[in-house]
Amino acid sequence: MQMEEPVYRVRQTAEILTSPNRSMLDEKPCEVVVTVNPEEIDGIPIGLIERGVRAALRCESVKKAEVSVTLLDDFRIREMNVSYLERDYATDVIAFSLGGDAGLIGDVYIGYERARRQASELGESWEVELVRLVIHGVLHVLGYDHPDGPERTESKMFSLQERLVAEVMADE
Repeated sequence: MQMEEPVYRVRQTAEILTSPNRSMLDEKPCEVVVTVNPEEIDGIPIGLIERGVRAALRCESVKKAEVSVTLLDDFRIREMNVSYLERDYATDVIAFSLGGDAGLIGDVYIGYERARRQASELGESWEVELVRLVIHGVLHVLGYDHPDGPERTESKMFSLQERLVAEVMADE
């Protein structure tokens, strides 16, 4: 029996999403939508983002999904963090699982300026940190969680995240 491969499509657009309730329902099912603002962000590795999303979905055998990945600057990610999580700082990733009867629907927002700083602090490339945050966000959409603080690195989610990052980056 041949397994049906999920269908994904990636598109770039100059639109920045501002609401986690925007679920891309107007698009066909089974899509990964990567939203970037090309005027603000140079060198976005769209293919790596897509591979990160696919890797996370594959680990849970998800066949139908609509996942959007949106890159935001510090100002916009901080606004979202304040509005939806009541935390007054620019964060690296925010994820919303929006449910859906026909399959998984979720939105992942990456604070790309914060991600670039974190990559530098960790001695990692921007691409590795971006993939890590994409996978981290999609795992949250899938229902994974982790404790706050230093214990987070000992969680099942963190172990899975790092394994998936290594797999995606090995193909690079």
